[in-house]
Amino acid sequence: MGVRKRLRAEQLKEERKNKFFAKLNGCPTSPRKMRLVADLVRGVEVEKALAILKFSPKEAARSLEKLTLSAIANWQAKNEDANIEDAGLFVKEVYVDSAAMLKRLRPAPQGRAHRIRKRSNHVTMVLGTKVNESNS
Repeated sequence: MGVRKRLRAEQLKEERKNKFFAKLNGCPTSPRKMRLVADLVRGVEVEKALAILKFSPKEAARSLEKLTLSAIANWQAKNEDANIEDAGLFVKEVYVDSAAMLKRLRPAPQGRAHRIRKRSNHVTMVLGTKVNESNS
């Protein structure tokens, strides 16, 4: 059992080398609001995605813009000799998961208390290249 598990771990490690991604953990925005913005850039070329995020009025767009720039920097670190324009980078996957909630109490009428849940999220962005997709 241990050998199979080690082989699977090595296989996942190799797959991870070919992926270009960035993670944003514990962003203090509700996952529902972040998903609205993430849906705008999923499957879109990187330059167009950055333009969409730059001019979006939503607060979550600022965080996603920084995350996209981070994913591009990670791609450049692995492909130092390649050119971004020639690679045809696009946002392959974006998924938003809920993170820890801060629970607070707000006073309510007649001595009661209502619970306030301040939500946060984790965002993972994976970039793909059009060049590699046609070869596969």
